Amino acid sequence: MHAAFPRRLAFALALKLTLAAAFVAAVHAEVGDPQIQTDHPWYPGELACSNFERLFATQARQYQRVTGIAPTNDLHKALASWFWRNTHYAHGEEGAENWWDAGFTKGGDTRGREYWTGLFAHGFGLCGTTHSQWSAEMEYLLGHARGRGVGMQGHNAFEVFLTGGDFGAGRWALLDHDLSTVIFDPTGRRLLSAREVKTDWQKLIRRDYEPKKQHGWLVCGLHPGDGGSYRQFNVAEYLPGYAGPPPMIRLRRGEKLRRHFQPGLDDGRTFVFWGRNYRTRETPGPERSITWVNQPEKMFGSRDGAGYQPGLVRYANAAYSYAPDFTNGDYRDGVVSEDAQQVTFEFHTPFIIGTTPANQDDWGIYAPGGRNGLVLHGQSTAAVAVSVDCGRSWFNAGALRDQLDLTDQVKGHRQYHLRIATNAAALAQSGLRITTVCQANAAILPRLKDNGTTVSFAASAHAVVSAGPTRAQAQTHLVAGGFGKPAVTLALRTPRGEPVAAIHAAAHVASSNPPRAEVRYQIEFSTDAGKTWQPIVKDWNIPRRGDEPSDFWSQSLCYGSIEIPAAASSAPNILVRFRNDGGKPYLRAEAHLVYRTTASDTTRVTFDWTDATGPHRAAHEFMASSAEPAAWKIPTAANVQTRWVEFETIPIRRQP
Repeated sequence: MHAAFPRRLAFALALKLTLAAAFVAAVHAEVGDPQIQTDHPWYPGELACSNFERLFATQARQYQRVTGIAPTNDLHKALASWFWRNTHYAHGEEGAENWWDAGFTKGGDTRGREYWTGLFAHGFGLCGTTHSQWSAEMEYLLGHARGRGVGMQGHNAFEVFLTGGDFGAGRWALLDHDLSTVIFDPTGRRLLSAREVKTDWQKLIRRDYEPKKQHGWLVCGLHPGDGGSYRQFNVAEYLPGYAGPPPMIRLRRGEKLRRHFQPGLDDGRTFVFWGRNYRTRETPGPERSITWVNQPEKMFGSRDGAGYQPGLVRYANAAYSYAPDFTNGDYRDGVVSEDAQQVTFEFHTPFIIGTTPANQDDWGIYAPGGRNGLVLHGQSTAAVAVSVDCGRSWFNAGALRDQLDLTDQVKGHRQYHLRIATNAAALAQSGLRITTVCQANAAILPRLKDNGTTVSFAASAHAVVSAGPTRAQAQTHLVAGGFGKPAVTLALRTPRGEPVAAIHAAAHVASSNPPRAEVRYQIEFSTDAGKTWQPIVKDWNIPRRGDEPSDFWSQSLCYGSIEIPAAASSAPNILVRFRNDGGKPYLRAEAHLVYRTTASDTTRVTFDWTDATGPHRAAHEFMASSAEPAAWKIPTAANVQTRWVEFETIPIRRQP
């Protein structure tokens, strides 16, 4: 421990406690982590894929239903994962986050490497992006460092390290999601590696070369010319991505979340997104015209590929509308700080806050003048300020007024603090309503199916608070070490003193080229102000295995999670420490607390759809006390098109 650590820790904790000064203790109620799932055969929704256990079970069912093979060995588990990602994640250019506090496109590596954000907030990425993120899935599916990115000619492909059967003790195998390509050897029993494909690429990438060996998986399934990139095998990227906390929604009393399956929001004309504006068929924003997403039934056994359909896949929106009630204390469900002069709300989402760009440029999302990402409604003389670095710095927006648009301050982020410089009593007549519009992946939203749909609901009563993922957000919580140094310690606490259920942590490390396998990386936590430490990740390393190219990515990610025992769950502050024994500097680090919400309200779920009989809307209330996932049957007809699905909190009144 550094000699100056206790003083710095005390100062930093005091700084954080100031944010919560004079906060009135109250019994809070909300809905923590509501999720639903339908019986749609391809797109059942978040409850089917919101953690790795659910995801792998869903992948296995899809794979077995289509191929007739239960994925019980490495080969078929990898193919099931590849099949599912091809049908739920598309090629496209997502907007960057301000990772380095230098602007969205500056400061260092700008690739989004976190798995759940990539899947839930975007659902699209370039080749290097999807394969970096996907490496985290392989970490949980097959084991440590069993997936890697590989640099080919103008393309980043992916390899997975498979064992058993014809793979013996282990061999790398090409498993390219971005080009929808796997290539079997002539026996049809083993997937070839990137180097093996390179040696005879002109023959192996042909769709008509011994197609029976492919077992129904078309080579270069998106476009027959894609395989030319396999003529080179240049770079290996070990541990290029990571997984943070599973995606969780937290709804406060007075809050609704409506998820739109197509761009345009309620009026059909308001386009809010966070990615490249392709302007395809006059609809702004990201899209993909060649993909298996939205036509998954065509992938297995295809002879011609995915084909070209402009606008086949577009982004979805997650629109939050929050009207805090200042007359009875319900507003405190969203408050992190309150006194006679101010009320400060916090917002956290698994999606990413979007913008209606000020221009029609490809990357107009970065230009000033964005709208509709964060809009305040109401009227007051109180000053408004917003922070995207956990309260360390603030943008002053002037007095609260109707249509006060703060989009430029929060776009491209997943959290913010909103401070209103007056007390709750003065806000009671303000009519305050806060609208936050995010981009989401439509493929993870729960779709209704033809001729009757069953909807299941569950809520874990969990939520997330984060120190990160950007460097500026983590810097607010930094209490020892520093970025650019071989050790970093972050301190964080739950927003209103809720008990901690789990810790998730990750670090971006300059691990060198080539990576040194003997270096050991640790992530640890303390609940007693640094007196004792317990491991989250112990002796993490970067293994060098199998065939390798001549060059390597000089960075890597170290990440992990741990559940917190009940005896330690009420610790007022959690410290998370990152260190290694090789002197490798940490470029960025983040920590997240999953906490238990203190009480749960009822959740009203509403679907809006059209089918062969016309437009429809139906709602159902799911009780918070349900121990098992509850079910709701919706009498859909043929030709269903799901327009939106909404969660709304229905308060269970507190007893006096």
